[in-house]
Amino acid sequence: MYAFIEGIIEEVRPSHLVIQNQGIGYLIISPNPYSYHVGEVVKIYTHHYVREDIDNLYGFRSRESKDLFIRLIGVSGIGPKSALSILATDAINDIILAIEEGNVKYLTKFPGIGTKSAQQIILDLKGKLVDDDTELLPSSSSDVEQALSALGYSKVEIKKVMKKLDPDQAVEVMIKQALQMLIK
Repeated sequence: MYAFIEGIIEEVRPSHLVIQNQGIGYLIISPNPYSYHVGEVVKIYTHHYVREDIDNLYGFRSRESKDLFIRLIGVSGIGPKSALSILATDAINDIILAIEEGNVKYLTKFPGIGTKSAQQIILDLKGKLVDDDTELLPSSSSDVEQALSALGYSKVEIKKVMKKLDPDQAVEVMIKQALQMLIK
């Protein structure tokens, strides 16, 4: 329903925050509301979750967190509360790595995640959260790869160029540099 909401943090509570946008206060349940501060202008990626007796708006700092949340709640036995507890650390790459390596011990450290739940998460999500080389990519690198692929470059060409780019740069700068390397 809503992809994201941009606005000012009006209120921070233990379980949620309120973002004001155009005179409307959106109550958003977040993995770690205290990572936000009243008065801060933010862009929060949202997921509207509706079930029989639940109608909640969940919010995340990044698209990757939101996407992982959606994947986690799709696992049998994992609800929004458990998924939020996993995402509260904001260590997305560590979580994905644990799933890819089948690290049950890491996943059971989160509240509400027992051995069976951790095994189910691994069973359902292993191999679905990373690129072909099982390399965990920051979103900017992934965006650059997708842009180059859309322009018709092969995976081999893209991977060769990606190794030479600084992932801390802006996406548009990385694409420009990659294209210069590919043209040579």
